[in-house]
Amino acid sequence: MDIFQPIILGIIQGLGEFLPISSTAHLILVPYFTGWKDPGLAFDVALHLGTLVALILFFWKDWIEIISKLVIRDSRPDKNYKSNLFWLIVIATIPGIIFGLLFENKAETSFRNPLLIAFTLAAAGLILFLIDKYADRKKNINNINVWKSMAIGISQALAIIPGVSRSGATIATGRAIGLNRVDAARFSFLLSAPIIFGAAVLKLPKLFSEGINLNIILGIIFSALSGYLAIKYLLKFLEKYSYAVFFWYRLALAAVIVFFYFLR
Repeated sequence: MDIFQPIILGIIQGLGEFLPISSTAHLILVPYFTGWKDPGLAFDVALHLGTLVALILFFWKDWIEIISKLVIRDSRPDKNYKSNLFWLIVIATIPGIIFGLLFENKAETSFRNPLLIAFTLAAAGLILFLIDKYADRKKNINNINVWKSMAIGISQALAIIPGVSRSGATIATGRAIGLNRVDAARFSFLLSAPIIFGAAVLKLPKLFSEGINLNIILGIIFSALSGYLAIKYLLKFLEKYSYAVFFWYRLALAAVIVFFYFLR
């Protein structure tokens, strides 16, 4: 890779991981459109490490509060999170682990078809758009219970299909069960930490075996930077606006994929 490729792919990973547009789909489509070679598993690990860094930097205070409540049960109204949120996140993570073990091979082969990605981009985007438009919901993150967390976890598991979008699926489900726009996104981001951490840790030996180089470092830096900015400004954006813009973007990208596929 030349120096620009890891920078561009890092930015795409960071934005796509947290904006509801599917980072996996974009990382498949960029080489598809440009003819770039697959950067390899080690670089993929680097991108996930970058987004994990973004999550830690942005939510470290939140995680301190969430974890501390495993010892000190404090659910006063002036606190951000209930004492059981940690276990709700654990419960919501389980479906993603199961689906990952069952369908990892398909995710790396048959699920990468451009037409399938075009369909999932459009269909999942439409679902998010409709749920967000018609769900007049104002509950906060502390209204999540075991069954609601499981529902969000199952939607996260479905994001193993490129184009669905992990954040898009979990945000749509969060909105469907009653969360306001900002808290649906916040829970989605908190939920992403364990799954990204687990995926990165499992593949770390591959990263170390291939060695750390400039491309790896650039991938981590730029995915962390773009991921942090995506989280920060999406949460601000959602205080005033809906998810409609992401649906129209996904629909336009799906149309481009179909056009490019048949033009080839």
